[in-house]
Amino acid sequence: MPIYHRLGKIPQKRHTIFKNENGHHQYEQLFGTEGFHSHSSLLYHVHRPTQLKELLKSYDVRPEIAIDKNIKSLLLKGFELTPEKDFLQSRKALLLNNDCIIGLAAPQESLTAYFYKNADADEMIFVHKGKGKLRTFMGNINFEYGDYLIIPRGMIYQIEFETTDNRLLYVESVHAFYTPKRYKSSSGQLLEHSPFCERDFKLPTELETHDQKGDFIVKIKKEGMIHEAVYATHPFDVVGWDGYNFPWGFSIHNFEPITGRVHQPPPVHQTFETPAFVVCSFCPRVYDYHPLSIPAPYNHSNIDSDEVLYYVDGDFMSRNNIEQGHITLHPKGIPHGPAPGAMERSIGQKDTQELAVMIDTFRPLQVTKQAMQIDDGKYYRSWVE
Repeated sequence: MPIYHRLGKIPQKRHTIFKNENGHHQYEQLFGTEGFHSHSSLLYHVHRPTQLKELLKSYDVRPEIAIDKNIKSLLLKGFELTPEKDFLQSRKALLLNNDCIIGLAAPQESLTAYFYKNADADEMIFVHKGKGKLRTFMGNINFEYGDYLIIPRGMIYQIEFETTDNRLLYVESVHAFYTPKRYKSSSGQLLEHSPFCERDFKLPTELETHDQKGDFIVKIKKEGMIHEAVYATHPFDVVGWDGYNFPWGFSIHNFEPITGRVHQPPPVHQTFETPAFVVCSFCPRVYDYHPLSIPAPYNHSNIDSDEVLYYVDGDFMSRNNIEQGHITLHPKGIPHGPAPGAMERSIGQKDTQELAVMIDTFRPLQVTKQAMQIDDGKYYRSWVE
């Protein structure tokens, strides 16, 4: 996250003695990316954050692949995934490549019995249904319907839900999530033409500081394995921190769509970027206002990317028979466009209430066995008149 933020108490100077009111040392930790080359934060702990007591067990969570080299368009009925109580067990990987894993989760209970850390990937969690609090060692973020939560790799966190009917879209990325470069100045400030600004971000607040010793289980994901580690002190013992690497949130409802006289290309909806894929937000907006405009998107070839659309709410003008929680995959190699009749149906329409998240990957996606269990089996033929 390329803006500066701070919480709690920190010393005036980096890498200097920092004691509490009782004269006890507080321990500095660099929470950095790309070695010492990119964004980082400096954290100050009550206890040394290195006190690993035991490794209990390790188990494989790599997804099972059903289709390695896919060219078929798919429609996955996301709400047909069976909810599960445990947060991690509820996460079902559906599409993946070497850059990211795209999946859905329907956890019924809060993640409070243990702590979780993804050591391999930054995570983006989109909240379709649910409300609660993301708790981390760098502070807490309240979330609700429509929120994106960005959780940097290495972040120890828990999630508290106020509801049992929770539906989440998630992406695990080996690359960090950034706001698009074209929206920003050379120093990183979001400019006037950006569809959102820094005021819209949900930054961590309510820094928890637990001075506790005991047995604290942290489940760590690394190289497709979950390792259960026991630490001697509470992971949330940070008294203060500052820097540029921290969890944050953004509501899709704060995205201000860019419109025009004729149909605008998908990049105007872009919300996040990585070197390997982009994330776009399709939000309620006024349609194109040229007198001869066609609001429906034009047919386009997927030459360089696989396109994934997650449907959240609204009318989904360009598709037929689409419901909340559906995911469509349009793979590179085959052109796609509006469903038959959608172009004609869109002419004369003034606005749309659609809400959707799009993920375009620059490398092809594999399809998991879990995805095939919720595939409708016929979507790839839906353009035949």
